[in-house]
Amino acid sequence: MDLPLDCNFDVRLRAAHRFWLALEQRRVGWPPLARSSGTRDRHILGLRAVDGWLEGNSYRTIAEGLFGKSRMPDRGWKTHDLRSRTIRLVQMGLRLVRGGYRDLLRHKSKGSDDTS
Repeated sequence: MDLPLDCNFDVRLRAAHRFWLALEQRRVGWPPLARSSGTRDRHILGLRAVDGWLEGNSYRTIAEGLFGKSRMPDRGWKTHDLRSRTIRLVQMGLRLVRGGYRDLLRHKSKGSDDTS
């Protein structure tokens, strides 16, 4: 098996090592491109938020659905943290829906400016 020396060499090398460990019936560990549970949860919330937004719901209604009615303020919605968070989640969800989901499949090293 040949591993090309390109920008994804490190990911391929880790995957090949995991494959070798599996062949040896040893513990393989985490997948090389595994996302943290926090990142995964943010993506789920973003997709749920954009679903609500595409259905024509207001940000307040979306926030109630995502975070529960008990966390919603009676007053001061325009300056509340949940409003800003809901707007960011809708924007992230829109980026994912418009093709950004493919970025989840690509390896991006920290500090990499490559957006291709």
